[in-house]
This record gives sequence, C-alpha cells and structure tokens, in this order.
Amino acid sequence: MSKLREVFKNHKAFIPFVTAGDPSAARTVASVVALAEAGADIVELGVPFSDPIADGPVIQAAGLRAFAGGITVNGVFDIVAEIRKQTQVPLVFLTYANLPFKYGYDAFCRRCAALGVAGLVIPDLPAEEAGEILPFTKKHGLDLIPLVSPTSGSRLAKLVTDATGFIYIVSALGVTGQRAGFAQNLPDLIAALRQVTDAPLCVGFGVHTPEQARELAGLADGVIVGSAIVAQAAAAGDDAPAAIAAYTRDMVAAVRQAEVDA
Repeated sequence: MSKLREVFKNHKAFIPFVTAGDPSAARTVASVVALAEAGADIVELGVPFSDPIADGPVIQAAGLRAFAGGITVNGVFDIVAEIRKQTQVPLVFLTYANLPFKYGYDAFCRRCAALGVAGLVIPDLPAEEAGEILPFTKKHGLDLIPLVSPTSGSRLAKLVTDATGFIYIVSALGVTGQRAGFAQNLPDLIAALRQVTDAPLCVGFGVHTPEQARELAGLADGVIVGSAIVAQAAAAGDDAPAAIAAYTRDMVAAVRQAEVDA
C-alpha cells in the first residue's frame, strides 16, 4: 500500500496547500510544520512555475513572491530537507510537467523519494502523456495523483487507471480560488468514480469554510484547501504559521465531524 493510501485507512483527510518559497524558505518550513502540528493529514507543497495554468490569482501571486525570493527547484528540495528535520507529515508536490522533465524524470523522482515526498500532482500532464513519467514514479515508489473534473465524463476510467495514492477532484470549472458553490454534478461524479476505482477521492479548488469542508468530506474521502490558506498566510505576515494553524484546526474538526455524521 502506498504511503498516501495509508493516510485514509482510518479517517478522512484534510490536505492544506502552501507555495514553496512564499515569501521565503524559512517561512515555508515554519508553515508546513505548523500545519502538521495542527492536524493536517497530508501537506501539498506547490513548486513555483512561470506558467501555472491551474492556479488562480492568489496562488499566482504566491509564486511571484517565491520567485522574488530566489526560489528554484533545488531550493524546494532544500525546503523539504529542512521540513524533514521537524516533521514526517506526508508531502505531495503540485508541480507542472516542464519542471520534472527539465530536471530529469529519474533524478526528480529519486530526490522526491529520498526526502519523503510521497506523490506528485501535475495539472498540465494529460493522461495520454503520463507514460513519460510513470515508469519513474513507480520505480521510486511515488504516487502520480490524477486530476478529474466535472467535465471528465467518459474519460474517468482512463484518467484513474494508474491511481495509487488518491484522486484529486476539481470541484468546479476554472482555476483555483475561493468559491461560494461547487459543480452541481459533483455527487454524481464522485459516485461514478466509486464505480471505476477504489482509490481515495479528495475534493479541492474553492473550498474555504468549515461548512464546505464538512459537506464535501461527507461525500468524499478528503478535502484540499489552497487559496484560502495562501491568502491568510500573506495577510498574516510573520504570524502566518500561527494563523494558518488555527484555521487548519477548524477545518480538521469539520472533516472529522463529517465522519461522525456519516
């Protein structure tokens, strides 16, 4: 069983996101450690990229702050090395396809494995092209986490064929960012996925309140939150780790309540 799959054995998961290097390496390390101590089950770490097609304005701005601070792919790996001195919380990278391609698939996946990065989310990697990196994720024991959306339709089975960790369900069309509502067919999408995979299902894009987290955790196996945390961290400045930890405790409680309600 993959390291990520093990997280879901006993309970539903809360998965917060932070951008590596925003606004500095030290702040990122402190934030991830704070999230872990607040109860995050998995932390998604964004690897800044120049053309982040899935990211809304909040996360785009975080990437620009990280670039202004001098972040590089090797710098992200250095951040993970520092995180690992303080916590073993499961980590996944959200990266774009060009970064592991240019770094070298084998070298990138090897370094991920050595540092305890358990999986990769690659929003701009079509299922038809996943075969390029899949041999290397398998070789190094990483989960390649597919994304599915409300418009995936007949492609669902193909998209999740190689899912081993969890499946990232995009809750609505468009880029990341806080939303008041989600796709009307989300329950049907989750039900359809249950028919073609036994991998855990996690919902992200737009989730930002405990009420939303509780509702979505009632349908799925986990909830992913990005823009809300990135925005809070930016607003809190030096107090960011404490601020996002308090928020995470509320979101974790909401996800756990969904287990009670089930």
